[in-house]
Amino acid sequence: MMEFSSNLVLVTGALGWLGTSLVKALAQGLTDCESLSQPAENIKIRCLILPNQDASLLEKISDKIQVFKGDLRNRLDCDRFCEGAKNAVLFHTAGIIHPQKINEFYQINVEGTKNLLNSAIQTGIKRAVIVSSNSPCGCNPHPDHLFDEKSPYNPYMNYGRSKMLMELAVKEYYQAGKIETVVVRPPWFYGPNQPPRQTLFFQMIRDGKGPIVGDGNNLRSMAYVDNLCQGLLLAALTEKANGETYWIADERPYSMNEIIDTVEKLLESEFNQTCKHKRLKLPGIASEIALGVDSFIQSLGLYQQKIHVLSEMNKTIACSVAKARRELNYNPKISLEEGMRRSLKWVFENYGGIDP
Repeated sequence: MMEFSSNLVLVTGALGWLGTSLVKALAQGLTDCESLSQPAENIKIRCLILPNQDASLLEKISDKIQVFKGDLRNRLDCDRFCEGAKNAVLFHTAGIIHPQKINEFYQINVEGTKNLLNSAIQTGIKRAVIVSSNSPCGCNPHPDHLFDEKSPYNPYMNYGRSKMLMELAVKEYYQAGKIETVVVRPPWFYGPNQPPRQTLFFQMIRDGKGPIVGDGNNLRSMAYVDNLCQGLLLAALTEKANGETYWIADERPYSMNEIIDTVEKLLESEFNQTCKHKRLKLPGIASEIALGVDSFIQSLGLYQQKIHVLSEMNKTIACSVAKARRELNYNPKISLEEGMRRSLKWVFENYGGIDP
């Protein structure tokens, strides 16, 4: 059973891809992890969502949920969200990955996090578990390299820089003794509640347009959402995690070929989809050209999601979860095939398929 320092838990970004899964795990337990399979008794889950979002999805999960609407950029909204939460645990999953303008990275990921932590400190919240990214460390220096918690910062573009600055700010709060903090770095994650961009990825694979840039042997660490939720919960519950940073991902990284082959196999064998068994193959230089274009666009203060994603497609972005295994007893049981099976099942059950 989960035993938090208070019966109140706070979650930002509660309607996000990760946030929804985390709220469900807090309310109902995490089925695949025995030690976390039962929720805390009498738990109350306070969720922060944006003013224009519909709270009905959260309200269906549990009557233990209380919804607050607000924006991290507004300190008063953060104060209201954290009010009366002394000794609570705060999970900060909110952030922006694909904005329209570059300054949003810094307004939300950096200044928004500072606003939230200042409010948390003011009200006496005990521990904040902060979701970062692989991007502060950028791309691996060679194909056989795995990032660990001692890897230096080498941020990838403005998103990576904003998450690096966020991590450094969190460290300052911890070192000043103002609040307990744990930083969790997930890579590319997948699973239920996915956004449309992930469903598009499945469509492209079925239609023979799964993108392979270079030879497709570059490795990518991925995190199935329930594996990631396990890591976040353990980061909140483990006393010695205070002040630490952890990479949280599946047990091993996968090649881009393996990722696309796995999805294709599942689509045909379990979801009655006819796949074209082709790939959209591009030379490695395509990503390097995209990187140059992306850099130029971002220098103008703008952002173009597809170009940015293309710039990463030939890169190795892979990490080790050894520290999390050792210190948190992290045990990611769901690997790529089962995770993608559950992801596809969710899409078919909720949308009837992967067609637009």
